[in-house]
Order: sequence, then structure tokens, then C-alpha cells
Amino acid sequence: MSRPTDGKSSDQALAVYQELRNRGSSNYGELTAELGLSDAEAQSCWVELTQLGLLAEPASDDSPGTVAVVDPEVALLRTLAQEQRDMRQRQLRAEDRYAAIEDLAGRYMRGGGATHAEVEVEVLTSRRRIQQALEDLSETVKDESASMHPGALPIGEFLERGLARDRRLLESGARVRAIYQQRFVAVPALAEYFSRQVELGVEVRLAPVVPLNMILSDRRFALLPIDPDNHAAGAVLARGSALVRSYLALYEYCWQTSSAFGHTEQRRGGERLTEQQHAAIRMLAAGMKDEKIARSLGVSLRTLSRLMSEVMQELGTSSRFEAGVRAARLGWLD
Repeated sequence: MSRPTDGKSSDQALAVYQELRNRGSSNYGELTAELGLSDAEAQSCWVELTQLGLLAEPASDDSPGTVAVVDPEVALLRTLAQEQRDMRQRQLRAEDRYAAIEDLAGRYMRGGGATHAEVEVEVLTSRRRIQQALEDLSETVKDESASMHPGALPIGEFLERGLARDRRLLESGARVRAIYQQRFVAVPALAEYFSRQVELGVEVRLAPVVPLNMILSDRRFALLPIDPDNHAAGAVLARGSALVRSYLALYEYCWQTSSAFGHTEQRRGGERLTEQQHAAIRMLAAGMKDEKIARSLGVSLRTLSRLMSEVMQELGTSSRFEAGVRAARLGWLD
């Protein structure tokens, strides 16, 4: 099977791509054998899909022969970004590759995928696929990247890569926002990281409670965990503004209720309570159990017990129920 020269992807390559996409990741040799392809045909499909940027390079910890796919839209945007940098030298090749990817994306979408006006949800259970989705979102941002992080970030090289990514996005004209849990300011390496982000132009905010990990890209893509309490469960990649709009509303609420890094907001009542104590009393009044409150605040049950004792002492109450009632009367829960 020879590679088509008319700007269209071959039927065999399309069949291989769609099957790989359905499976998330798979052993390429086993998959092509199941599709009844000869070794020569399988190799030709591999070359064609690789040239179109639709196959992700295998990770070092993947089993031999395992491959994953790249979304047609992401492949198209990535190709365009590369070709724009080398347009003078590679204009003819860019036009050919654009036509091939556009045709494959259109044929896939007509077969049941999502158009720009529709929504699509992909469940990602492979660590490699989640990492690929993160890289895709980072590389294709045009207007805005917004993220929030309830857990601690790895220090060292991870933070340096994050700063390099932020710098690239800002230099391209994109807006970059991030929300972190307030307690991480006490970690010197993270406090320095937040400061360096702000120096670059990243808008950094802190909150006593960050509900879940979330990354939003251009108001059209959202990556978030399947289960916020169990990161091993995997992630969900949502595409389409109609669905992502709901996640954006949650993000904007968290943004408005957080405070800018380096700035402490004055409260109307309960000035002697910390942000963490205010968050704890609000969640207590909402009926949340201790385990859930502690997990949301990122503290142990013992620390939570101490926080609640301090709140009760401040309110002059002898029980948590009474503390919740009095806090509501004082307007501390508004």
C-alpha cells in the first residue's frame, strides 16, 4: 500500500487510527494483525500516521510496541504552529500536510466525533494518555490557560518546566491564570515559584479550599479527574464550549473567592479567624463530615480538630452545632 498523494488519508490508515483512538493505547503489531493487515501494509500505515502527526511517541516506561494517538484537531494546530515558523522553506509541505489532516479530521467527525458546536468526553485511564493530553493542551493554547491545584506540586525540574511553559504562553499573547491552595505559601520552594510566576505575568491566586485539579484551555477544552478523591482513577478530557462553559463557571467562582498571591483580603466579620478557619466553619455549616473537610483543606483530622476548637473558642461556644449557628448569625458564612 503506497501513501496517497492527493491530500487524502488512506482507508487502511483511517481504520488503524480509529481503532487506536477507540482503545486509547494499544500494541500496534497486535492491532494491525487483528485488522488483517500484512506487515508491509502495517508499516505503510505507521509511516503515514506518523507523518501526519497522529501518533504519539511511546514513553520510556511503555511496553514495546505500545502506541497512542493524537486528536486530529490537536495534530492540525500543532502542525500549523510548526509550519508557520518555517513557512518560507516548507510552504508546499505544509499545504499538503494540512489537507491530509483536515480530510482525516473531517471523515472522523462525520463518523461520530464532535464538531466545534458539539461536545465530546474522553475518559483517560492511561498515565501516558493523560500526560499526552496535558502536553497537547499546553502546546495548542491560543487565548487563555486556566488551572487550579489542590495538591502540592513536585519541586525541582517540574517547576522549571512549568515556568518555561508559562513564559512561552505569555510571549504568544495568551493569558495564564492559576489557583493554588493557600497553605503551600509556607513551602519556600513553592512560594518562590509563585513569585516567579507573578514576575513573568501569570495571574496567581490562593484559596483555603481548592476543590479539584482542573486545567482549562481556550474555553474549549477541560481536563479534570474522574474522582477528585482518587487520582489513580484517571481523568476526563472534555471538548466543546457547551460543556466546558460549566467547568469555567466553577473556575470563575473559585477565582472570585480566592485572593491574589501576596494580598490578604479583609473580611467583614471574624477578622481574627484565618482563611483556613473560615473555610472550615463554612464547610461544617454545610453539613460536611470531618474527613471531607480535612481532605478539602489538605490537613489531618487532628489539625482539623484543633482548628475547630479555636473557632469555638473565638465564638464562645461549647459545641460545633452552636458554633455554626452563631457564625451564621454573625454573617461569617456569607
